[in-house]
Amino acid sequence: MLGIYVHIPFCNGKCPYCDFYSLAGDEEIKERYVEAVLRELEEAHRDGMRADTLYFGGGTPTLLSPQQLGRITTQARRLYELQNAEITTEANPNSVTFNQLDSLRQSGINRISFGVQSAVDAELKLLGRRHTAAQAEQAITLAKQAGFDNISCDLMLGIPNQTAQSLAQSLDWINRQNIQHVSAYLLKIEPSTPYFGSEVLKLCPSDDTCADLYLQTVRSLTQMGFEQYEISNFSIPGLESRHNLKYWQCEEYLGVGAAAHSFLNGRRYGHSRKLERYLALGLQDVQFTDENAGGMEERLMLGLRLNRGMALDSLKGLHNPKGFLDRVDAYKALGLLTVSGNRIALTPEGFLLSNTILSDLISYALPPD
Repeated sequence: MLGIYVHIPFCNGKCPYCDFYSLAGDEEIKERYVEAVLRELEEAHRDGMRADTLYFGGGTPTLLSPQQLGRITTQARRLYELQNAEITTEANPNSVTFNQLDSLRQSGINRISFGVQSAVDAELKLLGRRHTAAQAEQAITLAKQAGFDNISCDLMLGIPNQTAQSLAQSLDWINRQNIQHVSAYLLKIEPSTPYFGSEVLKLCPSDDTCADLYLQTVRSLTQMGFEQYEISNFSIPGLESRHNLKYWQCEEYLGVGAAAHSFLNGRRYGHSRKLERYLALGLQDVQFTDENAGGMEERLMLGLRLNRGMALDSLKGLHNPKGFLDRVDAYKALGLLTVSGNRIALTPEGFLLSNTILSDLISYALPPD
């Protein structure tokens, strides 16, 4: 079944490290956007299309009213069924109320992901976040009171001035929240962001320190009862993000809204990052980005992000199978990769070097250009 991703680009302000497409918007432009999303869901539908996940990302999706998000959910359910679906919205901890969360839960949204990033207020200030650790804790409490029992938090590693001690403070905070999912990402400052080229970069931990912070996170979350199922994602068993697993397993998904991308029928396509263009053109704004997606290189790059790895027999047609398997054995000997029956998987230490390992394996999997 499909996953459906709906991009909600509105944000009260852009964090200085953020490269996602977002902008401010008044109530009139938000309503126009909702109407455009409803139209696109209708126009993109084809006979037999069914979905079992719906994900509202942004931006800050909860800047739309619960009624507006509910209308989108209802449209998706009418067209794509959404039976036993996982329906997620992202939210900022400082911009939710009990009444809002209760309305979201009543509209059918059953999973919420808070952009916490850190439980250290000084780190949050450096990141330009608009909430405190206390506000994040209050948001989680309100979500539970509203009936959410599948709550995720983002945690950021490599924050300026972050140390093992400050990360331990954030991890202890996570442990107290009784949540079901954690996404732990290394901070990457893109050239298009205000922080790129700024003095803040000098405050970021070294690559070696970031590696230690990552392994510290893996150990701590594992001790709390979380299972790592992807390079950056951890969950209570059985509560993995079903939507995001579709990306990593090369399953089909429909992206709706400005800057959203889709993978359908072996092709990738997406909308431009221009709101007015999307409002004017809708589905006609789609541009193909890769008409031969889902090939071996992509399957390797995505499949080895997963903790369970991938089956070797899914890699039919290797250009140099002996060389590929020799490299697998070499990485196994270094403790960077495991082989279990027909499956290969990276270890936590291997995840840290995944770009290098994948580039090497791909050079044996595919013929040279």
